[in-house]
Amino acid sequence: MLVLIIDDEEQMRRLLTITLEANNYRVAEAATGKEGITQAAMIRPDLIVLDMGLPDMEGVEVLRAVRSWSSVPVLVLSVRGSERDKVTMLDAGADDYVTKPFSPAELLARVRVALRHAATKGIEKPTLNVGDVEIDLVARTVKKAGLIVKLTSTEYNILSLLVRHEGRVLTYSQILREVWGNQYADATHYVHVHTAALRRKIEDNPARPSLILTESGVGYRFRGRE
Repeated sequence: MLVLIIDDEEQMRRLLTITLEANNYRVAEAATGKEGITQAAMIRPDLIVLDMGLPDMEGVEVLRAVRSWSSVPVLVLSVRGSERDKVTMLDAGADDYVTKPFSPAELLARVRVALRHAATKGIEKPTLNVGDVEIDLVARTVKKAGLIVKLTSTEYNILSLLVRHEGRVLTYSQILREVWGNQYADATHYVHVHTAALRRKIEDNPARPSLILTESGVGYRFRGRE
């Protein structure tokens, strides 16, 4: 697997390269946004690790340029940890967002999830089993400990959307557009209410969920199998 790192900080590129190569990834580097876009087009990496603040252009500009012709998974790294920054990058097409500083273990876990999601995109995966929960996307059924869980159509639509993007953060606005339609893109409370109800039905402990995880102020993700 080839990973392209787009980051202007030499020390960070070195750290990422050492971490990734130690885990059998091949690595290419770019120090500017323009160089990164060119590299992405030329070498066609399996994953891009993208810094949000670059000397010649914003990371979101790089992301939009790449997204105009490629669906390669993009993992954003940044010292900017605001909800607005995260939402901007995720809505622009990033697959995940990690705030600096981060541990090598966390980085590698996010890389694995992003690559697995890319590998299974477009492949029919009718059934997903996580713990004692079984989700059948063809039959549109959900079981917990072998028993059918009765979900409303909205609850099921939220769950199936998260499952189909397993491991990836979906922003509130993305969920609203997919489940309710564009006219509800700002009705964040709809997502909170129905997700809370969904958690009560499928989580062992809804107060400490292990399946549907919250990215505070940003959105939700269905736990990736690392």
